[in-house]
Amino acid sequence: MVAFTIRKNLLAITLAGILASEMLLESVVAQTCGCASDLCCSQYGYCGTGDSYCGTGCQAGPCYAPTPSGTVVVSNYVTQAFFDGIINQAASTCEGKNFYTRAAFLTALNSYPSFGTSGTTVESLQEIAAFFAHVSHETGVFCYINEIGGASQNYCDATNTQYPCVAGQGYYGRGPLQLSWNYNYGAAGSSIGFDGLNDPGIVATDVVTSFKTALWFWMNNCHSIMTSGQGFRATIQAINGAIECNGGNTAAVQDRVQYYETYCNQFGVSPGTALTC
Repeated sequence: MVAFTIRKNLLAITLAGILASEMLLESVVAQTCGCASDLCCSQYGYCGTGDSYCGTGCQAGPCYAPTPSGTVVVSNYVTQAFFDGIINQAASTCEGKNFYTRAAFLTALNSYPSFGTSGTTVESLQEIAAFFAHVSHETGVFCYINEIGGASQNYCDATNTQYPCVAGQGYYGRGPLQLSWNYNYGAAGSSIGFDGLNDPGIVATDVVTSFKTALWFWMNNCHSIMTSGQGFRATIQAINGAIECNGGNTAAVQDRVQYYETYCNQFGVSPGTALTC
């Protein structure tokens, strides 16, 4: 009986040793990085994106060290060269060519200090990239101030009694994010300080006001998306999802994504996942 017990214990120890060796071998194999170029190899050897993979201890790939919120200086990334890289693509005949300026954007930005500064460095840079991706698409790289054919469109929501339409005024797309509809003009005007219902045209004539309306819309509809990890596609849904997402206008979605990926690359950050809607 004693001998049987000893043999039984020895067998258990041997099996435990074999299992431990197999687990160690499996761990080593699993932690051997061979990640795709847009993925990080974490400190534990796994592939992925985000702080857990690209943050502290990252071994390879587009690594970054997470930093405290509010450390990004937007003007250091939205440089004159960055801005010119967008607007210089517009033809000399474009109405926006001599309208949009980096200086006006930075002046407008003073009213929205949380833009591009609220998350980690990567989240902040992704937000800046996302904003200019949508701006590039909406304005045709700063070519347009006014929506093409917008004057013929009826963007009056007569059911909105808080911001009722004014006869003779058109609430079609204007500015960097093509502000549209009476309720947006009214709300933006109340927040920024212009008469959005009686004078919506100011968005197309005063460049600082124009950029402020774009930042106003962004901060109210897209800012939290980029700082909560929902991905770029959620910003498309917030801006024009009813028309473009779910196969509505695949070309427009891809155009926005392409700009976003380009600007993320210029800023040296991964665009992350969840890009198309």
